[in-house]
Amino acid sequence: MKSTGSGTGAPSRIGDRSTSDVVVRLRTQDGRDDWVYCHSHILAEKSKYFADRLSESWPTCQILDSRNCVEVYCQESDFDYHVTVLRFFYVSVDASATEMWHGVKNALGILRVAVDLGCPQIITACVDYLEAAPWEEAEEEEILRIIPGMGSQMEPIIARLQPVNSTAIVRIFLSAIQFVTSSPPPLMNELKTSAQEQIEYMLTEDDDAPLLVADDEIKLEVRECVRGLLARFNDLVESLLCDPEQSVPEAEKYQLFQFYLIDLSWSCQIMAKLETMREVVNSWTEASENIVKVVEQASPKAEMLEMKLKIIEVTTKILEAIGYGNVILPTAKRLHMVKVWLPFARVMKHLIDSIPTDGEDVLAPKMDGELWQSLESAFVSIILALPSVDQADILTEWLGSEHIRYPDLTEAFEVWCYRSKVAKRRLTSIGASMV
Repeated sequence: MKSTGSGTGAPSRIGDRSTSDVVVRLRTQDGRDDWVYCHSHILAEKSKYFADRLSESWPTCQILDSRNCVEVYCQESDFDYHVTVLRFFYVSVDASATEMWHGVKNALGILRVAVDLGCPQIITACVDYLEAAPWEEAEEEEILRIIPGMGSQMEPIIARLQPVNSTAIVRIFLSAIQFVTSSPPPLMNELKTSAQEQIEYMLTEDDDAPLLVADDEIKLEVRECVRGLLARFNDLVESLLCDPEQSVPEAEKYQLFQFYLIDLSWSCQIMAKLETMREVVNSWTEASENIVKVVEQASPKAEMLEMKLKIIEVTTKILEAIGYGNVILPTAKRLHMVKVWLPFARVMKHLIDSIPTDGEDVLAPKMDGELWQSLESAFVSIILALPSVDQADILTEWLGSEHIRYPDLTEAFEVWCYRSKVAKRRLTSIGASMV
């Protein structure tokens, strides 16, 4: 930082009483009253406020030694910022000299005073610094409180806070969807997880409206991405069933199988938000028997159990979409899903319940009671929407099962009994009313 010269060769210094010809008297309502010895040519050059006050048209008071005095009233909280601005008049202010600003909060205080006093050089330096400096959330709130209304010169700061246009939002959303559904390698798991979280955040309505409201074109792009993921998953399922020579090591294939399941589970959440679950439901329905076969032929290792739990997770989301009418399937396909997944869920629940939960079992956190309850409720909803004869077959098999406790189809049994008992009377009444 260089001192500002007086034009006579010797630099002028703030507080130098021997060369000062004006005093800036800083006063607050709390009684603070400080005199700062300055130089009129510097004040007039650096500040419009002081230039006006020192002009002949604006009278100034006289103090000792016939110096002019300019009084400045300020809030106590801004007092130190006024002193800093006066000191900046005597140096070359550089936004890149971060030690001058002492952080964002301090720079905001200096900027506020510089605007009040009409100091264009300091304002420019403050704006350049604030535009480039990192902000914490509290500092950002302070910027939003102070900056608006200060004029167009604040636009570089405001640019960081402006809402992004819809085209840019759609572009980054689609890029993120393409990335997370492209099956990136395991080394990118953290990046993928972060991208998934931001996609969900963009679609979530909380205290603010969603960042993105998906139209038909966006939904189509999402379906295309998920369709590609489903195609790769189905190809892998076929490979696991039809590759006796195992050109790729089995462990590697099953690891990839689990990665796909994780991606599909997340995709179901997004497709449900966008009300576009049909693509996933149809694909999973067609592949269900093969998926179960893949699981049955897998070696009984601990990681395989984790994989089976992930299959339960995806299947639950699929069956919920079917059971609650979000995706309409014909009777044959709904019956097929019950016949494939009911026995699988029954055996898996018994297997999970048989694992000791004391100690540090790695699967304990994954034994989510809500998941099993959701799956049970989905089964009941689907069963109750089947023809009564098919319901009777399913309930008969359930009552004879050694794993009758899960899924508990008591509700379906009660409804079936009631409907069966009153069916003849209901149909007779309907027939009579039509005569």
